[in-house]
Amino acid sequence: MEFYTMGVYGLKDHEFFGKLVENGIDTFIDIRRRRAVRGSEYVFVNSNRLQNKLKELGINYIHILDLAPTNEIRDAQKKADAQTGTAKRTREELGPVFKHRYEKEILEKYDIGQLIDQLVQIGCRKALLFCVERQPNACHRSMVANKLQHLNYSVHHL
Repeated sequence: MEFYTMGVYGLKDHEFFGKLVENGIDTFIDIRRRRAVRGSEYVFVNSNRLQNKLKELGINYIHILDLAPTNEIRDAQKKADAQTGTAKRTREELGPVFKHRYEKEILEKYDIGQLIDQLVQIGCRKALLFCVERQPNACHRSMVANKLQHLNYSVHHL
């Protein structure tokens, strides 16, 4: 089983779905807390539209709320971004407070083996971890990907 990660910022709908198809993604793992993006530019990744399109493409959809950062952790990153004058859509890396809290409060408590078992049961070969940020290091999906790499899974950032 291989893992991929991808955000949506900077992509048009045809580019986004094209990457899924081109890379043979068979399972889409949404790790967002709020499964909507403000504005019409990214409406195609709002939950219902996204799930309908994935179904059309024959791609499984899984939402794992337990891997989403809490509102408090997100607020800590917003505060760090405000201090540096960084906009969420242009952030290139998560701050140390976010990383520490996400690791302790989310990743250490989440049983990644449960996810692997679920993916094996549905016959997954290529799974994609999804959140919105353009750069993997600006998003918690990179931290989940790192944990998977430590378990000897192959991870590719699209």
